[in-house]
Amino acid sequence: MGPFMSRFNNLLCMLLGISFTVWFTMLLVFIIVPAIFGLSFGIRRLYMKTLLKVFEWATLRMERGARENNHLLYKPYTNGIIAKEPTSLEEELTEIRRNGSNRELDGSGSPTTGSAPNSSEFEMSDTFYFCRRGIESIVDDEVTKRFTAEELESWNLLTRSNYNFQHISTRLTVLWGLGVIIRYGFLLPLRLTLAVTGVSLLVVFTTVIGLLPNGRMKNVLSEKVHLMCYRICVRALTAIITYHHSENKPKNGGICVANHTSPIDVIILASDGYYAMVGQIHGGLLGVIQRSMVKACPHIWFERSEVKDRHLVAKRLSDHVKDKTKLPILIFPEGTCINNTSVMMFKKGSFEIDATVYPVAIKYDPRFGEAFWNSSKFGMVNYLLRMMSSWAIVCSVWYLPPMTRKEGEDAVQFANRVKAAIARQGGLVDLLWDGGLKRDKVKDTFKEEQQKLYSKILVGTGQEDHSRSRGENDELGRDQSHSSHEHGIKHLQMSSKAANF
Repeated sequence: MGPFMSRFNNLLCMLLGISFTVWFTMLLVFIIVPAIFGLSFGIRRLYMKTLLKVFEWATLRMERGARENNHLLYKPYTNGIIAKEPTSLEEELTEIRRNGSNRELDGSGSPTTGSAPNSSEFEMSDTFYFCRRGIESIVDDEVTKRFTAEELESWNLLTRSNYNFQHISTRLTVLWGLGVIIRYGFLLPLRLTLAVTGVSLLVVFTTVIGLLPNGRMKNVLSEKVHLMCYRICVRALTAIITYHHSENKPKNGGICVANHTSPIDVIILASDGYYAMVGQIHGGLLGVIQRSMVKACPHIWFERSEVKDRHLVAKRLSDHVKDKTKLPILIFPEGTCINNTSVMMFKKGSFEIDATVYPVAIKYDPRFGEAFWNSSKFGMVNYLLRMMSSWAIVCSVWYLPPMTRKEGEDAVQFANRVKAAIARQGGLVDLLWDGGLKRDKVKDTFKEEQQKLYSKILVGTGQEDHSRSRGENDELGRDQSHSSHEHGIKHLQMSSKAANF
């Protein structure tokens, strides 16, 4: 047994050695070297086209089986199920009062046809307006559904994308099982290897480059290293990215702003450009990466105690953009991840700085993998594992023409104009709501705004603010409590508060 086991062990070691040699040779030739030079053999795009054909067949087979068995395939998903006309608070209250007045019967049983109700007096029917708005907000919540991944119209062989998944046919089940083996047995180990390789090279090379004296050579090497490592990380997600209008790419001394869907937005953009990052200093592995990166490139990291100091943050950003030799700053003004169906309110801080803004729109294709990070449901590690076990990450990036603040335009107006341009280019819904509603309650100022509008009608100033309240009511009065059911109930509570004015 001794000589036999010895020969067997030698054979096993030789096979393992050959396997690792072939594995790392393939990584070096087909992934790492192309990443260094920014090349692509077209393998990922061929892979994407093949997946589309497989998904199409699987979806058709699944729909046919569902029809035969009378099964529900897709989770109902609504987008604006309540028809709402752009009317003002005063107009709606007047209409409610008029309808109530016309329904009153006189002694003979015929309806009265008196004049329109006096808008300067409180009537109990006014409470119906606030009740209706509250119920609409509960039924058709325009904010909460922006923080959940929407159901796909087709199946991509991932049970996570179809909550009503069930057995349809043996062939479809075998295909799904084969997909599980490919994703977890081949793609996941490959992607983990690439991710570790990219992050390790980034830490090591930036640390070494940080030892060099400041100058042109250091800047060139730092740019090449950052691009190479980010491209390796992009390949770790099998990301297939299409960049449009590269002539509008951000330039030194400017600020690049983009809509925010996922932490990988940084990798998506940084694999095609060289940016100065802005963020809070962290501990652990992320802290190690941050400390090594800042040695080779002037990134802007803040201590936890400094993040809330708006003046300090604005000063450091302003000092950075004044130096036209420094890299453009990459900022995500929404401050939280949105599910890539809309763009929410941009924080005004980065738009108060006197600098050229370069808008960028990012749109992901959810058919291959859901890029949205629902941070309230998944931790970072869990999210990254879900990403790496998906089929691929496919997205389009549009570089929009640079924008500057117009004369007489404040920071909020400038931010809204940039946000509207990003939403229009990416085919996203432009919302006024703050992404902070993902975790916070609706601000009292929203409720107070509605109370002020109603009080002006009661004291007789409604006519003066008729035209102004039309737009305000359409955006504030109609949807202010949309962030959750609790927010909708706030509208219901306003009906009782209205009588106290």
